Amino acid sequence: MGIIVNLDVMMAKRKIGLSELASRVGITNANLSILKNNKARAVRFSTLEAICRELHCQPGDILEYVDEDE
Repeated sequence: MGIIVNLDVMMAKRKIGLSELASRVGITNANLSILKNNKARAVRFSTLEAICRELHCQPGDILEYVDEDE
């Protein structure tokens, strides 16, 4: 598995929708959706910083490492 993106969990906890978060962060709905659905191959630190700022969380609340052997 590798890195898992738990953005959908944090968005639900903060009760914020995709369109609203995308607007606040300054990225497209499509790009945020790709990240949210674990399809992203990379994320810019500036984007991660903006997401954390808007969701009042830490990067570790969004990104999780899962050992592929488990």
